[in-house]
Amino acid sequence: MSKRVVHVDIQGMKYAVRSDLDPQYIGELAMYLDEKMRLAARELASADQLRVAIMAAMNIADELFRTRNEAGGTTGRLTARTIEIERIIDAALTSAGVRTPVKARESA
Repeated sequence: MSKRVVHVDIQGMKYAVRSDLDPQYIGELAMYLDEKMRLAARELASADQLRVAIMAAMNIADELFRTRNEAGGTTGRLTARTIEIERIIDAALTSAGVRTPVKARESA
């Protein structure tokens, strides 16, 4: 896909974004950032755009880190549960006299 220029408006400023991403997606990103900056501006005593942008970036980074932590915790719990279910099934098959195949992670 070739890069194209998408024009967006963030906090009343026009920006030309060169990207190979879908233009609609870029527009959604710009609207999201614009909203985060608007919310940050309401919380700050200063209307300095750099401060507003930094606070918006910090809030977005916080969202990202929280999402990563939640996803990591879920993945870990699912992996542990999967291993536990596999162990229960293996034990049941063994007690029924069924041979279970050697698992790749055990033979590695």
